[in-house]
Amino acid sequence: MVKIYVDPGHGGSDPGATANGIQEKNVVLAIGTSIRNILQLEYENAEVRMSRTGDTFPSLTQRTDDANAWGADFFLSIHVNAGGGTGYEDYIYTTLSDSSETGVMRARIHEEVMKLNGMSDRGMKKANFHVLRETAMPAVLTENGFIDNSADAAKMKSNSWIQNVARGHVNGLERALGLRKKSGSDTTFLIRVKVASLYYYDAPDWNARAGIVSQGEVFTVVETLTVNGSTMYKLKSGNYITANPQYVEII
Repeated sequence: MVKIYVDPGHGGSDPGATANGIQEKNVVLAIGTSIRNILQLEYENAEVRMSRTGDTFPSLTQRTDDANAWGADFFLSIHVNAGGGTGYEDYIYTTLSDSSETGVMRARIHEEVMKLNGMSDRGMKKANFHVLRETAMPAVLTENGFIDNSADAAKMKSNSWIQNVARGHVNGLERALGLRKKSGSDTTFLIRVKVASLYYYDAPDWNARAGIVSQGEVFTVVETLTVNGSTMYKLKSGNYITANPQYVEII
């Protein structure tokens, strides 16, 4: 098994960056939780541990000590930025080269996140952050947009953007760590419609509306895919439906 430690930054008494009516701690917890859920649902050789699963504040030392004691193979710290910019960037430890194991892993994550986040690319950077310095395994910290930029913040308020950013991170982890997708029925799971009515589709195309399903209906998902930047589920019936957690929930 590949042991992946997912660290949503801040939490509890530390909200992180705050602007435009949202707090960093909540945005990154949503991204981190979605990363964990995708890894557990879709991959056969991924084991996931999180530094926090709710609104708590483990210290930086507690986070790195926990990852080291667990024997993590990879440490992923999730943040959003502030300070008057816009776009996505990520970090590895200062002394590491781009051709190092960590540098190569980071490049794969960077490439996959940029495919799905709809943001400008601020580049691959280095820093002397605690979680990059004190971890005993390859570690990457991602900064997913600027909370004090109105356009970036609008994305952070979108559940579909959260899912796409999580999917981008997972796609990068798959490439970086050699993760293996589950095969056959192992990948299936159930979803329930949360809203009064919802379109379904007869092709992986947001324009291919085929009908409407109702609140409480349950369906079997056989595949998760990205269509025009948003996530869609393929159902056992052969139809398709949005994967946006605002409209459907995994049960």
